[in-house]
Amino acid sequence: MMTINKKSEGSKLLVKIEGRLDTNTTPDAEKELMNGLENITELTLDFAELDYISSAGLRLLLSLQKRMNVCGSMKILNANEIVKEIFEVTGFSDILTVE
Repeated sequence: MMTINKKSEGSKLLVKIEGRLDTNTTPDAEKELMNGLENITELTLDFAELDYISSAGLRLLLSLQKRMNVCGSMKILNANEIVKEIFEVTGFSDILTVE
């Protein structure tokens, strides 16, 4: 189960993802997120309510990061210890901006 809440303010987009970003939910998240980036230069992902992220979710983050590198920036806020550990182990903490 996953919920996505988006709030845009000009060229800034804040996305709150709740639940699990896994093989079952990532395709829906990808459609939801990749389609709303046309005029966005600052993407913020709030993971305060994200319980788990799988390799499918990591691939989505990588795609988002590559896209935002072209036209702006992306950062991740409020990741829990489990998600942060996954970022560390996979090397994603070197690729992503995690605050």
